[in-house]
Amino acid sequence: MLFEVWAPGAADVEVRVDGRAHDMQRDPGRDGWWVAEAPAAEGSRYAFVLDGSDRPLPDPRSRRQPDGPDGASAVVDHDAFAWSGPWPGRPLPGAVLYELHVGTFTVEGTFDAAVERLPYLAGLGITHIELMPLCPFPGTHGWGYEGVSLWAVHEPYGGPEGLKRFVDAAHALGLGVVLDVVHNHLGPSGNYLPAFGPYFTDRHHTPWGDAVNLDAPGSDEVRAYLIGSALAWLRDYRLDGLRLDAVHALVDTRALHFLEELSTEVDALSAALGRPLFLIAESDLNDPRSTAPREAGGLGLHAQWNDDFHHALHATVTGESHGYYEDFARAGTGGLAKVLREVFFHNGTYSGFRHRVHGRPVDRTGTPAHRFLAYTQTHDQIGNRATGDRLAATAAPGLLAAAAALVLTSPYTPMLFMGEEWGALTPWQFFTDHADPELAAAITRGRRREFAAHGWAAEDIPDPQDPATRRRSCLDWSEPDTHAHAALLDWYRRLIALRHAEPDLTDPDLEAVRVIPGEGTLCVGRGRLRVAVNFSAEDAEVDLGLPGPAEFVAAWTPCEPPDAYGMLQLPGHSAAVLRLG
Repeated sequence: MLFEVWAPGAADVEVRVDGRAHDMQRDPGRDGWWVAEAPAAEGSRYAFVLDGSDRPLPDPRSRRQPDGPDGASAVVDHDAFAWSGPWPGRPLPGAVLYELHVGTFTVEGTFDAAVERLPYLAGLGITHIELMPLCPFPGTHGWGYEGVSLWAVHEPYGGPEGLKRFVDAAHALGLGVVLDVVHNHLGPSGNYLPAFGPYFTDRHHTPWGDAVNLDAPGSDEVRAYLIGSALAWLRDYRLDGLRLDAVHALVDTRALHFLEELSTEVDALSAALGRPLFLIAESDLNDPRSTAPREAGGLGLHAQWNDDFHHALHATVTGESHGYYEDFARAGTGGLAKVLREVFFHNGTYSGFRHRVHGRPVDRTGTPAHRFLAYTQTHDQIGNRATGDRLAATAAPGLLAAAAALVLTSPYTPMLFMGEEWGALTPWQFFTDHADPELAAAITRGRRREFAAHGWAAEDIPDPQDPATRRRSCLDWSEPDTHAHAALLDWYRRLIALRHAEPDLTDPDLEAVRVIPGEGTLCVGRGRLRVAVNFSAEDAEVDLGLPGPAEFVAAWTPCEPPDAYGMLQLPGHSAAVLRLG
């Protein structure tokens, strides 16, 4: 078997395979690369030794880390897995995504345990599961954003075979699978890339330290490393798309931006495989060029999260006005109306939180709405709260129903966070599992210091290292069967079914969206459908924007039909979907 590694600064490299050392030779055709042939088979353990060091290092392109980030790598034969059958793929337009964390979706926290719940997700009506990061990280439990070994799968979840079983089972039910990947940093523990080459650069700095090297000397190989990892997930695991974490932290001054290069390669792989593949960016830049086609000067990514939609909706539902919610709370339902029509709230407007102008307008005439994701909750927006409290912890069921109605009938691609569909009351808190006592203590102190600045007492902030913090964050699968949660779950199912059945709800034309904001109310026009919501506690009159008869398609609370002038008396904390005659 051929072993190869990029180590441009090394004078001597050997690979140790199943305990035997093999000298490596420079590859004359590739600068900085070392190669060696050695006997190996599926599961063989191997590691690299640089310049006679007494510390064997895992392969930067390791496909498996059976003993965790610090252990030896293992050979994986991707062709050996017996897939159930061909998969034609499932495109992003018309999708309903479901963000899922493998470690807390079930108490067991494994791929195989999650597979048992896939029929439930298919019955809910979602089309794609968006898995949070799966690369190996220290310990057993964590969010996944401190991962290393960007080509491997976290072993406690089930490793490469477990992920393939999960994807195969999801595809058998018609569900696509998307993976959240992190290219902007690696975790603080188990990251051996700097020993091999200039994977990071001090030319730029990020919240995590030196930036990933995308434009300094040696960056050609670093870019190839990241792009190769992305393509491997899509190809070897039959994934349907990738979510790219915090792309605004990818600092790249080269003429060809890394993200444009990545999108080009993914589109080429899609053509070669004959199935749709897509990239979804997380970006706080509010820059439509992220998803604009490359031929139009954009980066060619296929979609991006839209936190402005979340912020406008969250501020309206909760009344919160601190931090970045300030501008949205001040705008009220007018802010919601703006994000429903124009995508971004800050699209060249002043941001009080940033103390500067922020964002850029979206071309509503030529940009399909499905390129933007809408949501009421995400792992970030829950887990980065002091106690990880979900919306259901404080908002009335009718407000949850109103928020769901706006997300699932919006012009954008809807995304749910696991458990929100039944109003899960389990928190989703920040948790880690570091063995290094100094690092563990620093994380706990840092978390408590962060929220102390906002008035929280240290004892009220969950300890990320306490195993109970992770256990509290696991979904309680007895909740959906209880009366208190069943009504909301049924509401979600009805709205998702309606989205799949009504072409007006997946119309990508942003200019066709009509919104009428009121005092605590909102009406959204999607073709012949009208979505009316009342965020206030009292009955309110909602203007449907068009006189004439209308029939209820779905209603959270029974109410009388609208009058001849198109005015609907909607109960407090409620929502309804109507079809105009």
